[in-house]
Amino acid sequence: MTAVRLAALLALLLAGWPVTLPAATVTSREAADISVTLYRAPDRGSGAMDRRWPGGYALISETRTIAIPAGESVIRFEGVAEGLLPETAIVTGLPRGVREKNRDARLISPAGLVDAYLKRRVTLRRTNRETGRVTEQQAIIQAGPDGGVIVQTAEGYEALGCSGLPERMLYSGVPADLAPRPTLSVVAISDRPVTATVQLTYLAQGFDWSANYVARMNPDDDGRMGLFAWLTIANGGAQSFRDARLQVVAGRPNKEEAASQPVPSRAVLKLRCWPMDITSTHPRSVFTRLPWPEGEGEEMMFENADNIVVTARRRERRILNEPMAVPVAPAPAAMMAEQEELGDLKLYRVPERVTVAAQAQKQVAMIDRPDAAFDRVYSAGADSGSGDYRPMPFLLRGRNSKAKGLGLPLPAGGVAIFEEVAGEPMLVGETDLADLAVDEQVELPIGESPDVQWRLTKVRETRRRQDWLAEFTNARAVPVQAEIIVPFDLVDRPPGTERRRGGWALPVTIAANGTASLPYSIRLDRGR
Repeated sequence: MTAVRLAALLALLLAGWPVTLPAATVTSREAADISVTLYRAPDRGSGAMDRRWPGGYALISETRTIAIPAGESVIRFEGVAEGLLPETAIVTGLPRGVREKNRDARLISPAGLVDAYLKRRVTLRRTNRETGRVTEQQAIIQAGPDGGVIVQTAEGYEALGCSGLPERMLYSGVPADLAPRPTLSVVAISDRPVTATVQLTYLAQGFDWSANYVARMNPDDDGRMGLFAWLTIANGGAQSFRDARLQVVAGRPNKEEAASQPVPSRAVLKLRCWPMDITSTHPRSVFTRLPWPEGEGEEMMFENADNIVVTARRRERRILNEPMAVPVAPAPAAMMAEQEELGDLKLYRVPERVTVAAQAQKQVAMIDRPDAAFDRVYSAGADSGSGDYRPMPFLLRGRNSKAKGLGLPLPAGGVAIFEEVAGEPMLVGETDLADLAVDEQVELPIGESPDVQWRLTKVRETRRRQDWLAEFTNARAVPVQAEIIVPFDLVDRPPGTERRRGGWALPVTIAANGTASLPYSIRLDRGR
């Protein structure tokens, strides 16, 4: 407090006037302990995550130690999630609770400074390339930052960056409403100075997670395969959470829709003009790729959020421009997420602390079942048949039971299916897997097989029925199991007929390098 302000305050006190002291500001920059619990995007299903701004959310709990002065103070929690929902924030541990909460969303950036200094005075510093002379002049920002910055100097108006000279814009200080990191501020009151351990808990948007499965079929073609799953998490915000306790929740807890929250804008300062310059002014620059650091890291993060793949596998390095191969299961996994019960939901807890990096994805091993039993089935819908032979779709079918090598909840996610050819794993198909409980049927569509073909022919039709004949050919050296799905009522049900999603499944076995036929009749309801 300056001497003038102190003297004025003493004069008011002596005169008996009530005086309100300005609230002290206390800044908490780091959390001593962080817990991050991720929930999937409610409407995403098993599709891919939006890597620009993930549609899920997170429950974040931070423990901080804060020195609080006596009286009223503004406590600033720096480093909270960018997508923080202020109405969900709970602060516990303050002497007399919280009187007011504020979400400080404006961050320090070139565009943010220009916007904050609009219609205010700044200093332009320019350097002459030929003489090296540095000049400074006062200017007022009249427009910006969207669409270009217009400044007014003693010589008139001009667009910033159009002089052709190296130039900088200097500011007298950082405005109070600009923060270096996303910040939540609260107003608190304490009767005495105290050092408090405070817990801050809140929900934040911009997070998501998914399971990514890798299925490797047994080269002996005995119907067995290894099923491995990565737990993939995404943080679309600009704030990292280091050494966090991480867990994810599988299932769909009821979440009421709040007011629509916009995606945080990361404004970029754009200077649009045609500089009074020529290309020969600047020497040709040659950029050399920097060497990788000596140490082996746990994770790799790239700044471009559209090209990020982060894994928990050790000793793996990737270059941003290198084509990304479909991930395969490690042997053995360095760390495995542990499943727990959360009421009727499932919670997967990462046993070690990890960093949930800003604008990045991370993968941790989640499920490893090396000996799951699946049947290869060729299945087609009767409504897709034709009079000509065509390739038959095929899939892998199993049951999520311990007897079949699984027997655990399977969260929704994408599945990459590999088959070994000449000792090398080759990708044969990709599909999506919905949330599956224990003992549910598992189906993994792979594609169409040119080796197994079929056609459908109408044999006869009367007023009450239609007679059809399905014919199959098998060019493989082994017998195959096939079926057609009839979405209509059958006159007679052949042996082995089962009710499946989409209709009645009529099975047939096709001999090696052989043919087979399957007649059936459907009932017509045309009245009497």
